[in-house]
Amino acid sequence: MSETPVYKRVLLKVSGEALMGDRNYGLDTGTLKAIANDIKGVVALGVQVALVIGGGNIFRGIAGAATGMDRAQADYMGMLATVMNALGMQSALEQIGVQTRVQSAIPMASICEPYIRRRAIRHMEKGRVVIFAAGTGNPFFTTDTAAALRAAEMGCNALLKGTQVDGVYDSDPRRNPDAQRFTTLSYLEMLSRDLAVMDAAAISVARENHLPIVVFNIHEPGAFTEVMLGHGRFTTVTDTP
Repeated sequence: MSETPVYKRVLLKVSGEALMGDRNYGLDTGTLKAIANDIKGVVALGVQVALVIGGGNIFRGIAGAATGMDRAQADYMGMLATVMNALGMQSALEQIGVQTRVQSAIPMASICEPYIRRRAIRHMEKGRVVIFAAGTGNPFFTTDTAAALRAAEMGCNALLKGTQVDGVYDSDPRRNPDAQRFTTLSYLEMLSRDLAVMDAAAISVARENHLPIVVFNIHEPGAFTEVMLGHGRFTTVTDTP
């Protein structure tokens, strides 16, 4: 097995729901530790890693809006949930010796750094994991879009989406046993087929910046490391499949 990573600098997007484990709400410490250990393995390969974590395990802005809450206000609440998840992941990473910095798009100086692009790049060059919290800092944008935006700003070689399944399928494999998994896809195919892995804005940002999207199962032990070495099961979305 080759030990040379495929990418030098990557951004990993993890949904808030992925941190729940078997719980119905909040953070599962065992799941946090497992993901942190996988990130540590990738850092050990010499890969520079950034993270964006969703907040759906605590609060989803769009769900709040559906119940009659002002959408912008609900989205700000969702951004704060991502900060809580970022701090939890920072704690899990630092407990196993991985230097980590949290940068928030909404300044909150007492608990984390403000988002400063050049400082974030410098952290990554020094081998630190940078967790980008509070989305883009603007309502009406998802954390998927924030992940694509930050990956482009950081000059990442790929945007990785850690999901509940091992790639992109033509239908939900958890409901349809005959669902077909794609090995490769183009951005346009992903949009035209309405494959709900990332929202259209995020895919458009990736497409405009020729940023490959790699979708894999974040819950498979060691999967992040395997993907970095070009092994395992995943789907790659690029300009041409």
